[in-house]
Amino acid sequence: MSSHRCSSTGRWPSARSASSSSSCTAATSPSSSCPLISRCRKPRRLEGRARLTSVLVAGRPRSPGGRARETLRRLSVEYPGTARELCALRHDDRFQLLVATILSAQTTDQRVNQVTPALFARYPTPADLAAADPAEVEKLIHPTGFFRQKTKSLLGMASALVERHGGEVPLSMAELTALPGVGRKTANVIRSVGAGLPGLAVDTHVGRLARRLGLTEDVDPDKVEHDLSAMVPARERGALSLRLILHGRAVCVARRPRCDQCLLADFCPSAFSF
Repeated sequence: MSSHRCSSTGRWPSARSASSSSSCTAATSPSSSCPLISRCRKPRRLEGRARLTSVLVAGRPRSPGGRARETLRRLSVEYPGTARELCALRHDDRFQLLVATILSAQTTDQRVNQVTPALFARYPTPADLAAADPAEVEKLIHPTGFFRQKTKSLLGMASALVERHGGEVPLSMAELTALPGVGRKTANVIRSVGAGLPGLAVDTHVGRLARRLGLTEDVDPDKVEHDLSAMVPARERGALSLRLILHGRAVCVARRPRCDQCLLADFCPSAFSF
């Protein structure tokens, strides 16, 4: 199986360009006299404090469910791909994905991707990792931080896979969360990215965007997951989670979010309030 990386292409049209000439929406051929048609056909991010207009969406969603569906629709264009394609953690199978996801706590995907090639080469199977010398594992994963606790989780997880599941990574939520070091967030990553099953992983980015968009008022990740899952199709949950993460890293950052660049700003209750 080939390694999987995050991909993000596609841009939304500038609302400033779209609102400046309604005749753009009526253009039907390259020979149209509309001076903005070339820009309409080359979508790009919002500029300034401009809002998206009817060129992009007819009406602004007012209910949480409506905002969730519109968020899903727009982000699927901005960050296209399946959950597997959007995942930035490099892996070749579900075991590697599980290891990488455990390592990703409190660090960046890039840092994890720097250490996993050597780790996977040294311990290619759960049985190999279960029998590993903890000191050697700590040395390999040291750059990811919290290396002692992560080593304990990795070795415990690997031993549990060997003892309970014949060395295979289970896919049920109950069996995954029974593994050492695996909570609902990690389990949802395995289900959605590793198997294409419904799973909405909630990290700090997902929780922050969900609250700013008025999709939930909760800070508890499990409750945020419950609220968001009820608003979007099961098949879209994994990809939505990763798209929210990508948007949270690039635009809707924790401090001083870039609302002037955000394609959700026209209906986001928190836009330009920071």
